[in-house]
Amino acid sequence: MNVLKKNFKVLFLAIAVSIASCSFTTKEFNDPDKDKLLIDLITFVLQKGHYNPKDMNDEFSKNVYDNFLEGMDPLKRYFLTSDIEDFSQYQYELDDQIKVKDLTFFNLVYTRYNKRLEDVKKIYPEVLEIPFDYYKDEEINVDYEEVPYTTSRKELKERWRKQLKFSTISNYYDLIEDNGMNVKNNDKEITSEPKEPKSLKEIEEESRESSKTSLDEYFNFVDDLERKDYFAIFLNILVEEFDPHTNYFAPTQRDRFDMQMSGKLEGIGARLQKKNDYIKIVEVISGGPAWRGEHVEVGDQIMKVRQEDEKEAVSVVGMRLDDAVKLIKGPKGTKVTLTLKRVDGSIEDETIVRDVVELEETYAKSTLINKDGKNFGLINLPQFYFDMDNYKERNAASDVKKEIIRLKKEGMEGLIIDLRNNGGGSLRTAVEMAGLFIKEGPVVQVASSGSKKEVLKDRDKGIEWEGPLVILVNELSASASEILAAAMQDYKRAIIIGSKQSYGKGTVQNLLDLNQWLRKNDMGDMGALKLTTQKFYRVNGGSTQLEGVKSDVVMPDRYSYIDIGERDYDNPLPYDKIDAADYDVWNGYIDYEETIKKSNARMAKSEQLKLIDENARWIKTRRDENTVTLNYIDYKADIEQRKEETKKFDAIDEYDNKLSYKSLPYEIKLMKQDTTLTEKRKRWHKALSKDIYVEEAVHVLEDLTISNIKNSKIVIVKD
Repeated sequence: MNVLKKNFKVLFLAIAVSIASCSFTTKEFNDPDKDKLLIDLITFVLQKGHYNPKDMNDEFSKNVYDNFLEGMDPLKRYFLTSDIEDFSQYQYELDDQIKVKDLTFFNLVYTRYNKRLEDVKKIYPEVLEIPFDYYKDEEINVDYEEVPYTTSRKELKERWRKQLKFSTISNYYDLIEDNGMNVKNNDKEITSEPKEPKSLKEIEEESRESSKTSLDEYFNFVDDLERKDYFAIFLNILVEEFDPHTNYFAPTQRDRFDMQMSGKLEGIGARLQKKNDYIKIVEVISGGPAWRGEHVEVGDQIMKVRQEDEKEAVSVVGMRLDDAVKLIKGPKGTKVTLTLKRVDGSIEDETIVRDVVELEETYAKSTLINKDGKNFGLINLPQFYFDMDNYKERNAASDVKKEIIRLKKEGMEGLIIDLRNNGGGSLRTAVEMAGLFIKEGPVVQVASSGSKKEVLKDRDKGIEWEGPLVILVNELSASASEILAAAMQDYKRAIIIGSKQSYGKGTVQNLLDLNQWLRKNDMGDMGALKLTTQKFYRVNGGSTQLEGVKSDVVMPDRYSYIDIGERDYDNPLPYDKIDAADYDVWNGYIDYEETIKKSNARMAKSEQLKLIDENARWIKTRRDENTVTLNYIDYKADIEQRKEETKKFDAIDEYDNKLSYKSLPYEIKLMKQDTTLTEKRKRWHKALSKDIYVEEAVHVLEDLTISNIKNSKIVIVKD
């Protein structure tokens, strides 16, 4: 999720200075071999600056060994068992090799990989020369972790045959559907519409040719890769053994990261992550093209990419993330078609018009909700943003404050802060935003390696909103979102509604330029290291790491039973606790616990939530299926069955919560000059009208009763 921007820069500065001071007095980086210099420099910075540095021992070595081989060949379609036997002598030696800058293991794997790559370039055209028999009963296991390496070229070719048939059968199915044909059974009897469709033979040939074109494109990308690209993979495997958010950025990757953080990157407006051989959407950026299209979701996997001026799509399965991004991003106004494997396992094409992220849609926006003559406010916050050049110019906390003031003028009786899908951002804004709802006190505790914890406090005694407060979260609410939600929960200031738990990222990263530690550098840019330097804790002493924030009222959603969030990564930092801070529980409610009980009772009776939960379980079942048929009749039947099964879940999107939504007066004035804004708000209000989570939030606001006795009791909470 987004890197938290620390408001007190002195903490980051202290870390950087301490490393730098040590490096210039006790360490020299002067190896003439750039790869060895990078190993030396990165491991030194990791040991000195990481929040929880790991011992480089045999266990560490084995993990790096396993992960590097998986990273190089996740589908086990290059290396043979004989290669693995050659590699295995180093599985417990890498820690020692790294310490002395010995690259024997990397060099061996890199050289052997290139040899196998050349073999495969001959294999796949041979396979695709022969027609596939789509009516033969066979299947493929796509749980590649459980699949053994092949022992010979013959076995390897057979593996490629099955994998290519697996990727090509979807082309075959699509072409048949596009030609209006219906293959009824194994005797290949067909009915057709239009009058002169292509024959099955022509379709089969075209489907193979499409796969070959895609692979040709893929290997063209591979041919452009250099040793330094593969070494960057090795370095990332090494640093990610410390934790999943510590990453090495080669110079080009760092430039792209800087552009993403500044919001100037044109493309589809989604953050991507490569896991195994697949590229997954891990964040849909508010205001971006993918977000505006409403058809791309977190968890979707990108299988193919097709440009608007090209007939064939290019498979990105197995492709480096950087190379896939080059295909996906592009100039504003151009179109790109993504073949997506949805969260529920279905495969669909989605065409997106590339554009820049609309900054206004990344900012806080509000609406007035009317129910039975009462007005409630909802503020949607996509991220905890701030102006990097002038914090006071614009930031999430000041914008939310403005929206609260506007909502109060309209007679708001209760407030909902919607943090669903909010990946975080500025810590300072989270602390200041918490201060809008409490008199004063600690908001979050920050711990750095080897140093005393710091308690970040709201020091403003003013309260902008004293009325009932609900915060909506889901599995994608992370970092700063979790800090705000956790603080409001610990103070018993707000009731948290949403997923069983939020994302669970309780760490902060600092981007360090590796060049700063070199006195003389004749080897060019060394890149940067994104380093985990701190950990956050709630005011009650618990960490948000892994555990996230557990909702007071749990409502299922489509992600309820699938792995998503910090716990889905390898090597996350553990959950732990520290001493609680001194804070006063808010005593403004007289029925806080009773309101939560009432809400949970309503949720237990909701037919809509039962359907959502059933859908979530169905998605989990489908995603756990690792065996796929390669028989067309069965393949098509499975697709049709999925379509039929999903019909019952259409009611989820047809739900009406019977609430009315209205933009605030200042926005209504803006709409007179901006018809686009009018359409955006109509779309938002339509989505809110189908939202059972917002409906329940309003019920909770109705149930919460504000005490007329203020500050009648002070509760001191200590560990």
